[in-house]
Amino acid sequence: MNALELKIPPPVVAFLLALAMSAVSRVTLTFEADGPVRIAVAVSLALVGGAFSVAGMTAFRRVKTTMNPMKPEAASSLVTSGIYGVTRNPMYVGLLFVFVGWAAFLCAPWTLAGPVVFVIYMTRFQIGSEEEALMAAFPEAYASYKARVRRWL
Repeated sequence: MNALELKIPPPVVAFLLALAMSAVSRVTLTFEADGPVRIAVAVSLALVGGAFSVAGMTAFRRVKTTMNPMKPEAASSLVTSGIYGVTRNPMYVGLLFVFVGWAAFLCAPWTLAGPVVFVIYMTRFQIGSEEEALMAAFPEAYASYKARVRRWL
């Protein structure tokens, strides 16, 4: 297991990445965009992201399973319905939408690297370990679920 797997909580990763995107926007080329349009696009994307995340958390709470991303082996149930029928990782998809909205708000093309870095990092250091734990806990059910629902979108 790699030293970074399940070591940094996803909200910390998100916060650090948002700061990095902000820093990048201050030192690179930015482009002008109409303020209200830029804000509307950013807020709309963030709201879509929030909806994905809230739907994922609600589904976990409904079945009373853990939401702790640092201990996926503690999952007591496999959630496959609702938003989990669209994506296996709605909370991370939600954060991805927020990052794209943040990049739109910052209006700096290089900040679009932030969402890409997020997907790569989460896939390698978080989701892979979560999937291993779920496969160990629910081998047949998770294999079937994984075959029919995409990891992201």
